[in-house]
Amino acid sequence: MAGSLGKFEQMFLAIAIFVGVVAVVLFIVGRFSGRGADRAVAIAFIGPALAMVSIGLIYPGVRTIFQSFKDADGGSWVGLANYKTIFTTSDDLTVLRNTAIWVLVAPFVATFIGLVYATLVDKAKAESFAKALVFLPVAISFVGASIIWGFVYDSSKGDSHVQVGLLNQVMVWLGLPPQQWLINSPLNTFLLIVVMIWIQAGFAMTILSAAIKAIPDEIIEAARIDGVGGIKLFRTITVPSIRPALVVVLTTIAIGTLKVFDIVRTMTGGQFNTSVVANEFYTQSFRASNQGLGAALAALLFILVIPIVFYNVRQLRESESR
Repeated sequence: MAGSLGKFEQMFLAIAIFVGVVAVVLFIVGRFSGRGADRAVAIAFIGPALAMVSIGLIYPGVRTIFQSFKDADGGSWVGLANYKTIFTTSDDLTVLRNTAIWVLVAPFVATFIGLVYATLVDKAKAESFAKALVFLPVAISFVGASIIWGFVYDSSKGDSHVQVGLLNQVMVWLGLPPQQWLINSPLNTFLLIVVMIWIQAGFAMTILSAAIKAIPDEIIEAARIDGVGGIKLFRTITVPSIRPALVVVLTTIAIGTLKVFDIVRTMTGGQFNTSVVANEFYTQSFRASNQGLGAALAALLFILVIPIVFYNVRQLRESESR
């Protein structure tokens, strides 16, 4: 009870501090007038946000990069030794391989499924219901989804004819022996990726469906008058027209896939050759107490995300300039 009261007190204190900061900002802004008022207002509102970003994001990021050049205890300077370990140790190479598989499979398959589904149900009678079914997994947390799919892949001990796991029960019905799906590498990595695809396909469908509906009807009608229809209409009209949305969906899912942690940690704990960079960063930093290698993995994850972000920004600017 005392612990709960302490947390409530902290919550109310945080709210009070927030209200106080806003009140101070508004008071300061109200004191300015004339030519410099606009600049003062901008600084007053942006300044606290920049300060919080610097304290909560920039400073930890710089410190992590600095830490990646130190040893496990964070005391001695070891240069690029941690990065060399990542690219030369067999276990870490497996981690990099798994991460590459995740990034190459999950975004493209989830986007493809979302695009095809959005196209098929567009203007259908039960369109809203059909979209709701696919979108539901988006509302489930990665941990919750992992638990659900853990039951799907589960294998019961004892009577092999009665299986808890749905997939193994189907195998039994087909006359095949049940399998320990999550311990067989590299198949287990792809089975984990299925969970990410199941969640992200609904997100892709929602964004791409809105983009498809934004295509002018005149373009569709003109194409149909010219005899274009079916797959050719989809390939020559629909896809080029929604290219900016496709880029946004692909890059967003790719960034989320690079950072995937919950699914791997919940379903396998990174065992059986299923670990990825984010999970390995956690393992090295908090389980193995190797601060240097953990920081190097975090820095590597940051470096891998940068090209995707820059590509996304460039594509958005190009689409706005058209």
